[in-house]
Parts: sequence; structure tokens; C-alpha cells
Amino acid sequence: MCIRHPIVTMNCNPGPQSSIQQQREHWNRNHSTSARKLVQTEQLYNHQLQQIITYFVDILNAKGTLKQGIRESIFSSIKEIHSINQVLLVHLESGCIGRGFDLFCPNLQYYNTYVDNIYNASKVLRIQLKKNKAFRRFKKLQETRSEFNNHKLEELLQLPVQRIDQYKHFLQNLIANISPDNPEFQPLSRALNVVCTVSQRIENNTRCYENHLQLCRVQKLLKGQQMKVLAAGRWYIREGWLKVVPPKGAQTKPMMFFLFSDMLLQAKRCSPLYPTNGNKFVGQHAYPLQDCTVEKVFGHTKSQGGLLSLSFPKAKLLLMSSNQVDLNEWYKSLTSAIRKLHSTQTVVHQRDEFCPRTLREAPENNSTSNSTTTTAIPQRNRNLGSSENDVKVHKSSVECKSSAPKRMKQSQTPEQSRVDTFSFGCVIL
Repeated sequence: MCIRHPIVTMNCNPGPQSSIQQQREHWNRNHSTSARKLVQTEQLYNHQLQQIITYFVDILNAKGTLKQGIRESIFSSIKEIHSINQVLLVHLESGCIGRGFDLFCPNLQYYNTYVDNIYNASKVLRIQLKKNKAFRRFKKLQETRSEFNNHKLEELLQLPVQRIDQYKHFLQNLIANISPDNPEFQPLSRALNVVCTVSQRIENNTRCYENHLQLCRVQKLLKGQQMKVLAAGRWYIREGWLKVVPPKGAQTKPMMFFLFSDMLLQAKRCSPLYPTNGNKFVGQHAYPLQDCTVEKVFGHTKSQGGLLSLSFPKAKLLLMSSNQVDLNEWYKSLTSAIRKLHSTQTVVHQRDEFCPRTLREAPENNSTSNSTTTTAIPQRNRNLGSSENDVKVHKSSVECKSSAPKRMKQSQTPEQSRVDTFSFGCVIL
């Protein structure tokens, strides 16, 4: 009996052992499949790059159809990319995937250069197709070659950008199907981190480009060129119609609102009497979000519509919508934009506090330095488009009482009692 017991136990264990073995075989199959597809796609990718260089870059260089600067703006670092990918392909075909990516990743700056230039390349290409008749004919002729399989040059230029995401996908699959003890695990993990950095760079560039297109679209919607929507660091968030509730109980007026990361722009539609401006808007007020507070007055329940209260230092807005979902989306967008704006300013202020003072005034100029200091700090927090005098009006009340009389005299000057306006007549409040 004692001899038969272990035999019975061993007969019961093949099930779990077989399951583990099957899982390992499954991982090995997946790893082999991913490695094979990586090699095959890399061969095709290298062939496509070679075709672009042969039938476009080299011929354009020999014929002189495009100037060197224009040619480099369109094709960027595609030759350098082809060179490093040829080395990678040699290692992949020999089965040294980890070693190949170890040598490949330090040269990814050529991909960084390419992806940073891709939108400019598309712009230059469009301009040349419009202006250069010889280049337009050449491009059309080359695209009819069987090697390109009816692909346009615009599509071919996107290949290096698309290949980065493919590398990310393949590396993730390879790592997921090998043991951490495998010698390939560490080099593949390092390669994945570097490739993910380039992939994130591509996503950021795409977001910036799409945001730029949105800002340009809004700019074209506004009558004239006096209202400058395009600004560094400004992000488009949303737009839509909301009803403005007047403070004296008059009839509500529908207005178009454009929400950006730093301001809320109120506009009204141009008069239909002018056909050229029938689909455009006139900017009325630009409300900076820096000192804005948002409160949902009505709309907490599931009833239709609601009311939002927006408080600014010099104005107050009551915005109404009959769509509950739309109202909630506006509330979320406004609160999120204000929160992000405040968090960004907090980081900037913390950095400024640690900046050393390199210039010091003489003792006899203390009064001048004090006045400069008191105006310099609010200037970092000033609203969009506000003047220096208005910044003084919005100083925090948490100051020493000895400066109160002086501050009262400054605030009573006629120059500071005026309302700031943009050069285009849109009031900023």
C-alpha cells in the first residue's frame, strides 16, 4: 500500500503539469509568431524606404526639380532612418532581436527629427504641388509605378511615423511571451521604454497640431483679424451656444461661447445683411479664467436644463441651457480648465520663489525697489490683456496695513477706473 500510494499520486499530477506545459508552448508560439511578423514587416518597411529614396529623393536631387532646402523639408531624415533600419534588419534576420534593438535605439534621434517635421513636410509639399508645375508632374508620374502600389507620396511619408507604433506593438508582444530570466527580456524592455518615448512624442505633436487647427478655425470664424485667438500655450477646449441671463431680468439672449485653456470668449453672430460675414461671429467679451469661479445654480437634479454662475473680478455671468447633458459638460470643462490653470501657476510661482536675486538696489533706492517688487509679483498673475494699472487694482488684500492709504490713492486715479479693452474693441473683464 505504501508503494502504490505515490504511484497513484503521480498519476493524478499530469493534469496540472500538462496545463503548465501547454501554457509555455502557447507563449513560445506567440513569441515566435511576433518575431516572424516583426522580421517580415521590417523587410517590407526597408524596401519601401529604399523605393522612396531611389525614385523620389535621389532623382529630385539629380534633376534639381526642388531646391535642397525644400527637398530636405519634405523628406527630412529619411535617408538616415533607412541606414539605421538596414542594420536593425540584419540583426532581426539573424534572430538577435534584443541585440538589434540595443544598437537601434540610440539612433532614434533621427526618428525624433522626422516626426517633429512631419506636419511641416506636409505643408511644404502642398505648397510645392500648387506652385511647382514640374514637381507636380514628376510626383504624379512616380506614383504610378507598380512599386508603390497606387500609394501617394503623402501616404509614403507617413511610414516612419507609423512604424514607431508598430515597433511598440511588437515589443510588447515579445516581452509578454518570454520569461524575465530570458536574456532577451532586458534589452527588449529597454527598447520598449525608448520606443514609447518616441511614440509619446508623436502623440504630443499630433495634439499640438490638432489644437493649432482648431485655433485657426475659430480665428476664421471671427470677423476681421483684430481678435487674436492664436497664442502660445493656449488650448482649445469646446464651443457652443448658451443663453445669457441679463442681471435686470430682461429676455435671455443666445450667445456663442468659445472655451480655451485661459479664457472664455463670448461672441454673437454677424448680421445676415452682410452675406460675406453671414457665418461669422463678432467677439464681444473675453473673460480670463485666472480668477474665475464657477457654480451650478440649477441643474443638480435630472430636470431639463440648468443655470451656471460665473464670477469674475469685474463681471458676473449667468449662463442657461435647456440641455442637461450640455450644461454638465460645460460645468466640467470650465472647472477643469480653471483647476489646471491654477495648478500651472502654482508651479511657476514655486519656481520663482527659489530663483536667486542677482540685482540689488542701493540703500537710497529702497523705495523704488519696494514699489517695483510690489508690482512685479502680481504681473505674473495678471489677466490676459490687462494693463499694469489694472494689476494694481487686483492686489491681494493680505498686505501690511501701512500701505493701505497709498493703495487707496492709487486705486482712485481715473486711469485705473477704466475697463481694459483689446485693440479690437472686445472687452476683457
